[in-house]
Order: sequence, then structure tokens, then C-alpha cells
Amino acid sequence: MIFGKEQKTQPIERLQVWEAFKKVKANGGSHGVDGITIEEVAANPRKYLYPLWNRMASGSYFPKAVRQVLIPKYDGTKRPLGIPTVVDRVAQQVIKDELESIVDSQFSEHSYGYIPNKSAHKAIEQCRSNCLKNSWAIDLDIKGFFDNINHELLLKAVKRFTEKKHILLYVERWLKVSVQQTDGTLKVNEGKGTPQGGVISPVLANIFLHFAFDMWFEKTYPESEYERYADDIIIHCKNIKEALRMLEAIKQRMKDCKLELNQKKSKIVYCRRNQKRQPPFKPKYQKFDYLGYTFKPRNIKEHGKVKLGFTPAISSKSQKRIGEELYKLKIHRMVHLPIEKIAEILKSKTRGWINYFGKFRLSGMHDVFRVLNFRLSRWVRNKYRRFRRRHWYWSYKWLQEVWKDFPTLFVHWEYGFHP
Repeated sequence: MIFGKEQKTQPIERLQVWEAFKKVKANGGSHGVDGITIEEVAANPRKYLYPLWNRMASGSYFPKAVRQVLIPKYDGTKRPLGIPTVVDRVAQQVIKDELESIVDSQFSEHSYGYIPNKSAHKAIEQCRSNCLKNSWAIDLDIKGFFDNINHELLLKAVKRFTEKKHILLYVERWLKVSVQQTDGTLKVNEGKGTPQGGVISPVLANIFLHFAFDMWFEKTYPESEYERYADDIIIHCKNIKEALRMLEAIKQRMKDCKLELNQKKSKIVYCRRNQKRQPPFKPKYQKFDYLGYTFKPRNIKEHGKVKLGFTPAISSKSQKRIGEELYKLKIHRMVHLPIEKIAEILKSKTRGWINYFGKFRLSGMHDVFRVLNFRLSRWVRNKYRRFRRRHWYWSYKWLQEVWKDFPTLFVHWEYGFHP
């Protein structure tokens, strides 16, 4: 072990810091404001991790500013992401592990985000099941949730779970840390917000919404169903009047918790399927997006019969994001590589997309892999001179011959998305 044997006043052990670093290293990520990378910390743990444990165990640890990066969104806007230093991420992981061991078992059964034995797929499956039982759904969007969490209310929520002084001490210090903006200036904390990108941010968000929404909703509407994954919430209702009353009550609840619903994105959706009675008016919304999937009326096969259901499939936003990622890879320019190497480069990404977005209605990914096959055909035209002045058909024909001889060369070919 790289640490000395001396123990400090705060109940933080040396092994906790080391185990936390291994998790941070496995997750990867960029450097913070100090420019120190994970590789540098791994190469010299005594220089970086021993002082961290020493300070955390004595109560003298103070985090550095968070480095802000802007991530482009599908609608052209940019979302701010806060990146703490590697050492600060290790410190957050230490407290996160301890805090999760206390709170995870106490969260609502309707909460699925960042909780052991729960996942986005389970939330989507439950949402699909509830959409088949209820005619209406409320798609909630909290305006700038991570940027507007009130620190005073959040600390009160954490205290409801634990009175451990070292947890409360460091959570409060992380909440108060400044943000180094993209132009290099420091933005002083204003008493609200937790940087989206911090290791501990998801568990703090769950704690806040556990009291701000889950417990309140289950007490106020004990017979209603909902799914919450972090701040993504879908609520199910029997009729439009119930949905309207519920939405107004939720707006007031968010206001009481110093949050605000996004009026443009929060909506009441009609879950149209094979119902005998249709609403006496034309619903404004008949679909919604949830965790990368679009729920809308689709033909499904049940007990050998085709009927109209309300089911999920990969959303157009997710398709667009994958298409942009394929474009950035510049596959068509990798003419110096053989096709086997191209397949190896794409293997992990393609399998990840299929494992997540192919869980429900795999056929919905047809357009995604049509784009990928088009990229591969461009690679063929650039790689082999004889195809450059010929019609696109011939480069696809060449790919088809490769597929016939090696049907498992590319992951998406194995699932039937061949050229």
C-alpha cells in the first residue's frame, strides 16, 4: 500500500481513497483546472493520493475550481458540463460510495437512475407497461435542474439521510466551489446548482428529488404510476382532467422547492392505442421522448394478431447523434487500413448502440446502420480506384460480396443490417 499507517480525525481510511481512484481511472475522463491527467496520478500515486487522504482524514481538504466545457445539444444550444480535477473526482468518489451505501436502499421503487440493480432499460420497460394501462402521460422537464438545485434545501435533504459530519462537510464544500468558465474567468457560486459532470452530482440529484418529488407525489397521488430516471420523469394518468390537475399541482410543488418546469418541453401526451373510446377532441401530443427512445403509436404483434400499441423505439434525436458520431470518425478517409481494422474500430461502439437502443424494437435502428453502410461504401470508393468513377451501386455490390463471405465481420451485419 502506498500510504502510511497513521490514522486521522475524520473516519476516512486509506483503502477508501485507493479504491475510489481505481473507479475514477476505470471511468476515464479529462483533466481539471490543474491540467493533471489520470495517467499522471496513476504514475505517481504517492504524490497525489497520499496528500488527498491526509487532508480528507484531517478535515483540511478543499476542492479546486471546476473546469467548464460546453457540450453541443441536438437543438443547436450548448449544455455546460463541469469537470473537477482528477484528485477532486477521487475525493467525491470516496464520499459518494459511503453516501450511496446509506441512501440507495431508501429510494423509491419508481426511481431508476444511478441505483444498483436498476437501469434505464428497466425504467423504459416499466414506462411501456404503464402506457398500455393508462391513456395519458405527463412528460415533465425541469428547467435547468442541475443549475438550479438550491443548496440550502439540498443540504437539508442530505441531513435527512445522514448526520455524519465529514459527509456534510465535504458535500457543502463541493457545492460552494467556483466554476472556471471557458474564457478563463471564475464564476463565484450563487447558492444554487451542482456541476453536471461531477462524480457525486447524480446521487445528490437523487437525494434532492427523493424529497422534492418522489415522497410528495406518492403521498399526494398514491394510486398513480410514474418513472423517474434522475430528472427525467414520466407520469401516467387515466384521463385528461386528472392530468391537467396533476400538472398544475406539480408546477406549484416545483416552485415550493425553488425549481421551475420548462413550459415548452413539459407536456400532456395521449397514449393512443387500441382503445374503444377516443377523446372528443384532437390531442396536441401523441408521442414523447424518454431516455433516448420515442414512445408513440406503432403496430405490434400480440398473440398472433396485429394491433396498435404505444411502444418505444430509438428516437430521431438519438439517430442524429449517432450519425454525427459516425461522421466524426471519418471512416471514409481511413484508406490506409484494411476492412478488418475498420470493423475492429467500430466494434465496441456498434455493440454499445445495439445493446442500448436495440433492446426495444431493434428494427428501429435500420436508418442508423443504413448510414453506416453508406459510410463503408464511401470507404470502398476511396480505397479502390476502380470504383471512383463508377456508380455507387458497384461499391455496395463489393460490400455485399464481403458480407456473403464474412457475415459476422461487422457487428451490425450479425443483426441483419447488411448492405
